[in-house]
Amino acid sequence: MPKIGKMFICGLMVVSVVGASAVGVISAHDRKMTEQQVEQQQKKIEAQKEKQEQERRAFINEIGPIAKKVNKKYSILPSITIAQACLESDYGNSKLAKKYKNLFGMKSNDKKRTVKLETKEYSDKDGWQTKMARFRVYDSYADSIRSYDIALHQGTSWNKNQYRHVFKAKNYKDQAKALVKDGYATDPGYAEKLIKLIEQYDMERFDK
Repeated sequence: MPKIGKMFICGLMVVSVVGASAVGVISAHDRKMTEQQVEQQQKKIEAQKEKQEQERRAFINEIGPIAKKVNKKYSILPSITIAQACLESDYGNSKLAKKYKNLFGMKSNDKKRTVKLETKEYSDKDGWQTKMARFRVYDSYADSIRSYDIALHQGTSWNKNQYRHVFKAKNYKDQAKALVKDGYATDPGYAEKLIKLIEQYDMERFDK
């Protein structure tokens, strides 16, 4: 084989080897960049979670004293009221809570001081369904909590003692279960959700 051919072949071999090395270097660089991107994304997610947690605790600390003060006139534990407000208003972030100060999804057939919005309701027959309903509008969280307490004490139009088991209960676990038993909530897992929130954020401290 002519020498020039060998040189050409060698040249190809060199190029091939150099090319392979270059690819190897780029791949390692890409891996490093990917690891950095993953790490940055994780930090971003953690920061968002921390911010969300701070906002949730701030909301609890805001309505906690209000619930404690308002509930002195009634037999509903502040921890239950706070947990319900967190669960039903998404820690004050729902449109109903932010714009209309309605923490508990309190409804009304009266067209005055109400707003019509979509809501999800559960039934054993149909499961979860989206419906339109009229909700009350309040001037403050205190008004919303007071209205909620009064509504429980007044019961329903067909049964004034509708929530009697709630008022007989002496601790947050029993009151949470009584709310479901007495028909306040349609969600079958409602009591467990309330109890979990109360224990997670030590809401029982507002009961003392």
